[in-house]
Amino acid sequence: TTEIAARLAVRTAEEREQAVCGREESLRRNAQREREARARQEQQRRKQAEGARIAGAVAATARIAGERIAVSLQTAAAERDAVARTRVAREAELAALRAGLREQDAELDQLTGTLHRDEVARAEQRLRTEALVSRAAEEYGVDPVALVVEHGPHVPVPTADGEVPYDRAAQERRAAGAGRDLAVLGKVNPLALEEFAALEERHAFLATQLEDITATRRDLLTVVRDVDARIHDVFAEAFADTAREFETVFATLFPGGQGRLFLTDPDDLQNTGVDVEARPPGKKVSRLSLLSGGERSLIAVAVLVAIFRARPSPFYVLDEIEAALDDTNLGRLLVLVEQLRATSQLIVITHQKRTMEIADALYGVSMRGDGITGVISQRLREPA
Repeated sequence: TTEIAARLAVRTAEEREQAVCGREESLRRNAQREREARARQEQQRRKQAEGARIAGAVAATARIAGERIAVSLQTAAAERDAVARTRVAREAELAALRAGLREQDAELDQLTGTLHRDEVARAEQRLRTEALVSRAAEEYGVDPVALVVEHGPHVPVPTADGEVPYDRAAQERRAAGAGRDLAVLGKVNPLALEEFAALEERHAFLATQLEDITATRRDLLTVVRDVDARIHDVFAEAFADTAREFETVFATLFPGGQGRLFLTDPDDLQNTGVDVEARPPGKKVSRLSLLSGGERSLIAVAVLVAIFRARPSPFYVLDEIEAALDDTNLGRLLVLVEQLRATSQLIVITHQKRTMEIADALYGVSMRGDGITGVISQRLREPA
């Protein structure tokens, strides 16, 4: 029991100690807050005092600035009045200057007009002088320089041997007669000799040019005749060879038929046309328009092959020439192809299997699965 009482006393003492400590802490915090509040009040008081001092200084400065502004306004008003008076004086001077300028412009216009009239008068006088000089040179053949030298104002008038009374009527008749004689003679051209020499030189130049052109024309006509003769000979020879080969080729393509080439105007080989006369076996018609499409195609091939055989070439390109032919006619055409390949190379575009069978090499264009075309080649026989 004593132990329990002691423990209780200890516990009570501890609680009292804690309570005292808590109160002490609370008092300490209150004291701190009080000190802070006093410090803030003191700081606020100092700020208010500083603000009052600043306000007083600002008021004093504003008062001084107001006084200075008033003085500046008075000074500005005085300067404005002075500037206004100066502006009025300058405007008066400007008006006077403008009036003087208008007077000078009027005087300048008057002087310009006078100068222009003087220039026009001098130009008219110069034109009259030139007209008189030209008239004297044309009508009398007199050089103005020589006229001034012989009869100028510095040459005295010669004295006559004995005075003759002046008869106006006689002098007028004399002047009229001299005028008629001058009119009969015509105007004198002092540059006639120079113009004649220039025209004579140009005539000689043009005559030389004409001779050159005439000779060139003769040469060209000779060349044209030679070319025409050569064309005539070459065409006649080529047509004769082609017509001969056409009969052979036609007999191969149309066994038992008849065909020939003939000229529409044999007398004019330069402008003549070439026509075809064909009569397939078993038919009496010879006009191409009455034949079937396959027969016309085969006749056209016969004309081409005849030209190939008449004037051979090392290379031929044939584009589906057998497309409209049946098997029989195709076989006959392939015989001609075999004959051509003996002396020439042929590229044949075809879809016929029989034509492909006689080829040395095949080239085809095919589209692959990815849509890209490719070239396929196959050699059927080795070259000899």
